[in-house]
Amino acid sequence: MTSQEKDLATITHIDEVEVGKGNLDAVSTTFVEPNAKALSSGLRKLDCYFLPAVTMIYFLSFLDRSNIGNAKAAGLQADLGLSDYQYSMALTLTYIPYILAEMPLTLLLRVVGPNILMPTLMVIWGVVTMCQGFVTNYVGLVLCRVFLGAAEGAIIPACITYLATFYRRQDLGKRTAFFFCATSLAGAFSGLLAAAILKMEGVAGKRGWMWIFIIEGLITAVYGMISFFILPNNPTVVGYWTEEEREAVLLALDNDRPVEETHEAFSAKAVLGALAAPQMWLIATTLFCSGVSLFAMAYFSPSIVGSSLGYTGIKVQLYSVPPYAVSTVISLACSWYSDKLNMRGPFIVGSTFLSLIGYAIYYCSAATDKSARYVSLFFMISGAYIAAPLLSVWMSNNHQGYYRRISAVVMGFVFSNAGGILSTWLFPKAQAPNYKKGTSILLAMSSTLIAVAAIAMAYLHIRNKQKAAKGGFTEERGTLDDTVALGDRSVHFKYTL
Repeated sequence: MTSQEKDLATITHIDEVEVGKGNLDAVSTTFVEPNAKALSSGLRKLDCYFLPAVTMIYFLSFLDRSNIGNAKAAGLQADLGLSDYQYSMALTLTYIPYILAEMPLTLLLRVVGPNILMPTLMVIWGVVTMCQGFVTNYVGLVLCRVFLGAAEGAIIPACITYLATFYRRQDLGKRTAFFFCATSLAGAFSGLLAAAILKMEGVAGKRGWMWIFIIEGLITAVYGMISFFILPNNPTVVGYWTEEEREAVLLALDNDRPVEETHEAFSAKAVLGALAAPQMWLIATTLFCSGVSLFAMAYFSPSIVGSSLGYTGIKVQLYSVPPYAVSTVISLACSWYSDKLNMRGPFIVGSTFLSLIGYAIYYCSAATDKSARYVSLFFMISGAYIAAPLLSVWMSNNHQGYYRRISAVVMGFVFSNAGGILSTWLFPKAQAPNYKKGTSILLAMSSTLIAVAAIAMAYLHIRNKQKAAKGGFTEERGTLDDTVALGDRSVHFKYTL
């Protein structure tokens, strides 16, 4: 490498270890690109320790929010004397505090520290989940669901923001896919775990569905307490890195975004800036459509298996496992290629076509055609669980600045959870086994998602062309005023299609 090339490869880096110790007047120093071997080793350690620890949080969150579907199939609705309206209302009321809590709790992430905030919330919602195993009427169930929603509200955007603090944009896709595979794994594991727990029917005078809540809530509360000791606050305090690995990862993160972002102060301007970004609204719309499909499958796939295949009890739980297992494998493969090509939109559109095929098969098949309806579940679930992680990382990829990005991510999940509210009303027992109304709505949601994702890709492509015409995407970083003040609006920030 020539001296001129070295100059072009250098970046301005503030020693974050010193800043982390309180030395805000740390002197800027110049470093070359990070050591490739040390960077690879540092990322590998994150993938082995940090990523599974964060993924487990989301796994338990989704498990505890959706296990009511397994409990319903095991007799919850009948034992509590709930009408279809009351059951759907209990699910809906989970999302109101969930949505209201998302923004304020996520903005507290940096103030309180993710290593404190997230474990605390886990312990709270674990205890609330356990309480659902003791309810005896509709009012008790509703109260538990409201508190569950409030405690879980910040978890998904907080986890996505947490991951983005440790990984570069180009590394985030497959890691986020691994993280989001927690949803499909939770769907699969929930069925297996529920099948095992249902064998406790009658123990201590409790029904099997009650034990589902008690045991799964206990697991969450215990892991929440363990998390206080295993989650790092930020990349500067990771204990299992060597100094070479720490320096390499921090330098790589500085290359990916302005180092000043790490110490960015909160401003309403950054939040409002995210809300004014066209790409935020386009991707948020697709997340709404995705949320309808994702949560409909989470809450009702056991019911669909039961009504369509005619199974009851443990068999319902077991037959709901394979579609989720298949979706996990396909999701990881798609996200790996998405990272390799640095593209999200085409994979989102392609996966949503899978859902579209699944809904069409289910809608057009006869109630007696059990094989076709079971096959349709593989398409429905795979499409929904492939698109969700890619949409989330797409939102994160296309906003720069800590509070600008976190605001966009939170808004995306507000839309996704609003879709979750709609999903709770799609599959009432009275419409079994055909569920024509619910299936037709999901067909419309998938079609809308494809159309809006295509519009978003076109918009981002046009914006990149405009930036390139103004001299963007050069090897030299923009000025500090440009990269920090403008964020993703800078001509040096390239949108991810």
